[in-house]
Amino acid sequence: MSLLRSAVALGAVAHFGPALTSVAPLRRALLPALAGISRHPHVALTYDDGPDASTAEFLDLLDRHGVTATFFLLGAHVERHRAVVRDLHARGHELAVHGWDHRCVAWKRPGLLVEDLRRTVDTLTALTGAPVRWYRPPYGVLTAEALAAARSVGLRTVLWSAWGRDWERAASAESVAHRVSAALRPGGTVLLHDSDRTSAPGSWRTTLAASDLLLTDWSVKGYDVGPLRDHRPF
Repeated sequence: MSLLRSAVALGAVAHFGPALTSVAPLRRALLPALAGISRHPHVALTYDDGPDASTAEFLDLLDRHGVTATFFLLGAHVERHRAVVRDLHARGHELAVHGWDHRCVAWKRPGLLVEDLRRTVDTLTALTGAPVRWYRPPYGVLTAEALAAARSVGLRTVLWSAWGRDWERAASAESVAHRVSAALRPGGTVLLHDSDRTSAPGSWRTTLAASDLLLTDWSVKGYDVGPLRDHRPF
């Protein structure tokens, strides 16, 4: 029985051990590449949970600042917002995979995740013709299967080094911008959300205002800001 318990414990560690990467300070210190930390002073701006009707507001804001970003999209919503996805691509933004849905990968049945990722990649590629390079799991929670599934469909997994906790009901534009700025260093990757479908209702408006504050500040500081495709080497 003790051998059985040990085997079960080892299996759990192998499966769930990568989930420790969801702890941001640990990730930044031990796995800088997974945290999206580049060796040159470029800031990667990324948004999760779209596409949504609110995404168009972010595209207009980014246009005004002359900046492009990487959008991690949920495959299940791409078909409902085909025009938004085409517009993302047409305006020069980078499309990436956040999953087919927003369920935590740790609770998906074995084998389902690779199907979800492949379906999302195929959907985005068919819609825009653009290559899809990146994967970020919902909640930043990884498993061994998630890492393997991403690799099997040609995706590289990347999380983030700075975020604003913009999904919280109590968040304000100022609090989001402050949190990002406190954690961000040149070479970092910023996580924000262009949709409130998994966040507090209306939180995207807070994120939009925070994005404006951050982009203005980064311009004053002379930061080089853009999508993950320009964030190399890391």
